[in-house]
Amino acid sequence: MNELIQSAVVLFHGNPLLGLVLTLLVFYLAQAMYHKFNATPLLHPVLLSIVVIIGLLLLLEIDYSTYMSGGQLIHFFLGPATVALAWPLHQNFKAIKAMWLPVLVAVIAGVLVAATSAIYLARWLGADVVTQLSLAPKSVTTPVAIAVVEKIGGLPALTAGFVIVTGVVGAMLGSLVFKWMGIDDQKVKGIAMGVSAHGVGTARAWQINQTMGAYAGLAMGVAALLIAFILPPWLQLLGLW
Repeated sequence: MNELIQSAVVLFHGNPLLGLVLTLLVFYLAQAMYHKFNATPLLHPVLLSIVVIIGLLLLLEIDYSTYMSGGQLIHFFLGPATVALAWPLHQNFKAIKAMWLPVLVAVIAGVLVAATSAIYLARWLGADVVTQLSLAPKSVTTPVAIAVVEKIGGLPALTAGFVIVTGVVGAMLGSLVFKWMGIDDQKVKGIAMGVSAHGVGTARAWQINQTMGAYAGLAMGVAALLIAFILPPWLQLLGLW
């Protein structure tokens, strides 16, 4: 077993692209399993891939930096993938333009409620101020959340983890919450997914329905744009910054 682990570590160090291959292979298998079991939320491919890859890295004693030497090639496409969400927005531009005010109000309310509820829940559980600040921008896409948390004094690494968990949980449970609450309007569901579960939720919304995906992309984009302006003064009002 030790020889196998040593061989795997040497192989990863000598072939950075193995991190990329591992990620793609695990995600492909996770997605196949997800569809085989009728899209069971607990088997969401993003969640399952994260768990499996972490398990493999721990088992083979491969450190994160070694894995990311190849895995970062996928991370690079996070930005272009986010920009690509403009396409469904373009396809639904007329309908979106007619609803700009309700969307704006909903996004602002969603951003503030997400930040405030996370902060007070963390405070109730005994988290320090730095952790509370790191949680505040958890519902926006990773690059924006990290930029914001650096400004307000949180920990970027901690925020990145919170953002990933938020997106995965939103993608897993969003449809169940809508069903439980009796929400059928694809526009409303899209806005809720985009403002609460950022890119992962938006990708899931796009898989479910084109209109839902378009509004999720809109909500995610508006939330990312506004949070840098509205979160710092809101945190000052709450006495955290």
